[in-house]
Amino acid sequence: MAKKIPTVPGETLKWLMKGDAAIRYQVERDILHAGKKELAKTRRNIASTGWGARFLKKQNKDGHWGRTFYQPKWTSTHYTLLDLKTIGLSPDNPRARRTTGMVLEQPLGKNGGIFYSFGSGLADVCVNGMILNFGSYFLPKSPALKNLVDFLLSVPLADGGWNCRYLNNGTSHSSLHTTLSVLEGLLEFRRTGSRYRVEEIKRAERKAVEFLLIHHLYQSHRTGQVIDPRMLRLSFPCRWRYDILRALDYMRDADVPYDARMEDALRIIKGKQRKDGTWSLQEKHKGEVHFDMEIPPKPSRWNTLRAIRVLRYYDKVI
Repeated sequence: MAKKIPTVPGETLKWLMKGDAAIRYQVERDILHAGKKELAKTRRNIASTGWGARFLKKQNKDGHWGRTFYQPKWTSTHYTLLDLKTIGLSPDNPRARRTTGMVLEQPLGKNGGIFYSFGSGLADVCVNGMILNFGSYFLPKSPALKNLVDFLLSVPLADGGWNCRYLNNGTSHSSLHTTLSVLEGLLEFRRTGSRYRVEEIKRAERKAVEFLLIHHLYQSHRTGQVIDPRMLRLSFPCRWRYDILRALDYMRDADVPYDARMEDALRIIKGKQRKDGTWSLQEKHKGEVHFDMEIPPKPSRWNTLRAIRVLRYYDKVI
């Protein structure tokens, strides 16, 4: 018997479809399974209306956002490109592609990986995971992507994950934050169709997913206690920060099959649903922003969309 996918309540669906073009595009793609022509039409509107247009309007004449590649958070070039990829701006957008090219042309750090010319001269693992994510999306044929893959595959820890502090003496345990950023980047790179080190990438992904599952997505593997209460609070945009909805949305996107160790996190997400069928924006990460797409603690279309597609994928009642 075919698996019965949980349906989305009509009022919730109508509310989502009244949102920004970026929301409508992902609802049509992931919930309504609209045709290619309809999806393309909605996606084009992201660059010309609403949030997408507002992000693009903030771009400087030199191609940057903010002051430079990584300053200030969250209005820098780096995080704006990540936001544009996350909201679904067309990968063919010439302005995003131009600036992505500027990022991928940056020099490599002493340890490999792209170096944004600040601090110690060492490339940051989490930052390079994010660069691979939006770089693979906007410039999938760039040869520079292979350098990022080489760097990321060279620095996992023995537990299967990654930690941006891997060079610190005594660092032996991976970070949920860093691991998820790298996983998202590797997935997007595989979607380019490149066969470069693909089997090694898949092995690394499997080990890293197991690292997340050993922690039940948010628990200490030693004590079972919550690692950080903020990991249970739903944010958007997530930036580099880890939370259980972001982790499960990655697993859905990567076609990771259900595992009983996801159950606690799925239950928590289901428990956050409001009586009106929506989910709230619970967390806003501190820092300068171009503008607020949504404001806590109000109902969040982004979190509602993401929670619904996760619960539907893992066959949970919505």
